[in-house]
Amino acid sequence: MDEPLAVRARGITKYFGDVIALDCVDLAVAPGQIHGLVGPNGAGKTTLLGLLLGLAAADEGSLEILGTPVGRALAAPGGVTGFVDGPGLYPSLTARQNLAALAALRGPGAQTAGIGEVLDQVGLTEVADDRVRGFSLGMRQRLGLAAALLTKPRLLVLDEPSNGLDPAGKKQVHGVLNRLAADGATVVLSSHRMDDLEALCSEVTILAAGRVVFSGPLGKLSAENRELDYRLRTSDPGAARRLALETPSVGVVESTDAGPWRDAEVVVVRAPVPALDELVARLVRADVAVRELAPVVSPLEAAFLALTEQRETGR
Repeated sequence: MDEPLAVRARGITKYFGDVIALDCVDLAVAPGQIHGLVGPNGAGKTTLLGLLLGLAAADEGSLEILGTPVGRALAAPGGVTGFVDGPGLYPSLTARQNLAALAALRGPGAQTAGIGEVLDQVGLTEVADDRVRGFSLGMRQRLGLAAALLTKPRLLVLDEPSNGLDPAGKKQVHGVLNRLAADGATVVLSSHRMDDLEALCSEVTILAAGRVVFSGPLGKLSAENRELDYRLRTSDPGAARRLALETPSVGVVESTDAGPWRDAEVVVVRAPVPALDELVARLVRADVAVRELAPVVSPLEAAFLALTEQRETGR
């Protein structure tokens, strides 16, 4: 038998007039997973998140959330919460009052976490009694996350949760999401920040023009991406360039100043991973020290660009 899934979508299609926002989308998300949605503007990410939250209904296909089939009714099953297009907050109320109002809306029988507890989790304890109208974008995002945590969610759906976050805020939010997943909750989030997705997600789905162009583990995505550009800094840039040119399937793209190391040169090479391994072995045999070897762009970003460009150009 198949493992029970937190989200199972089959052939989901959504129209807005003559526009096809989602076109036969399949999605499978396991419990306890942080799953990322990636795609250019207009790819259908927000529409898909809205379906998961019960803010819209699919025109075609089937959707199950936490084992419950979702029909045409605009309501999310119990245990599902989150936000799209930013959290809805009352600017004239304090952070604490916002959460109290939301808890009251859910009724006396609703199972909720303590308001002080969730404010502490997102790092807003010190501003709990400040009015939200004075909050930065990042603080509003964290308060929106605190509101979602009130319900002790089994499925948390977030649209660009890292918007406006400084490094400390991002670390706080990442910690909250990782703890949720470790406790068995499922998180589905969209982001334009590839570094966030690579740090958080075990699997990603890439959308382009309303269709899925990839869905699966990040490791598979990196393996399927045939070659990347890498910054190569060594103890002997001239020898590194020569060896790169002599190594099969390795090309030298460009060289540039190395920033703080003004007397050093960075050689940018383009290669698939096996050829890159061979280049490193040749450098070691030639007694050339490798001081830095890193992708110019991340594997996820490179694959995202390649897959979405192929889709948009019809290749």
